[in-house]
Amino acid sequence: MPPTAQTDRHDTVTWGADPYADALRSGRGPLFLRRSDGWLLPLEVERWCAGPDAADLSALRRCEGAVLDIGCGPGRLVAALAAQGRRALGIDVSTAAVARTAASGGSALHRSVFDSLPDEGSWGTALLLDGNIGIGGDPRALLTRTAELVGRQGLLIVETAAADVDERVQVRVERGYHPSPGAPCAPGESFPWARVGAAALLRHAAAAGWTPVEEWTVTDQADQAPGAARCFVSLRRRGAPHSRR
Repeated sequence: MPPTAQTDRHDTVTWGADPYADALRSGRGPLFLRRSDGWLLPLEVERWCAGPDAADLSALRRCEGAVLDIGCGPGRLVAALAAQGRRALGIDVSTAAVARTAASGGSALHRSVFDSLPDEGSWGTALLLDGNIGIGGDPRALLTRTAELVGRQGLLIVETAAADVDERVQVRVERGYHPSPGAPCAPGESFPWARVGAAALLRHAAAAGWTPVEEWTVTDQADQAPGAARCFVSLRRRGAPHSRR
């Protein structure tokens, strides 16, 4: 899930009592990312706060070894892996996300992906789902950092945009309604974000030391609306990445 104020590590910290944190605590939207030109991207709060769906499970079945969920949000994936007896850890810059993950039975740390993390260089699989390839607004930097976190033959599973897009934008999180009569619907702070389709992801991944393994799409049969399909790419770490330090 998205971050806020930009840091010198291509990432953002921390949400606090903003619209995203409020939505996670309630488990309900509507919630949107708004670009500076007014374009809105709906954020699927209710889905994130529910159990894993068929698309999520398709990704979890492909996980190998210990799993690091980057931008874990309310923790449905970490909790599902823990329930299977798998070792999994979520990280998120939102304290509300970490609290909800713990309440659901998962393990999570209040960390940025660019912070020092446990067991760097040994995770079997890293996850960047729910648009989290956008974290920090620089997919190539994020992919390079993720290559440092997994083992030498580690796996990365990324959810991409269904459209053929490769964009870096400034966005803010906004609620879709006023919380009470006459109350302002205050947006979060502006922060950098990115959206990439599969083709763009593969270009960035090749430059960051990843080799493609598989691409797949899952469509919710109960939702035939445009955009219902969710698209995934799995990648294998290729050699040792250059250190960011």
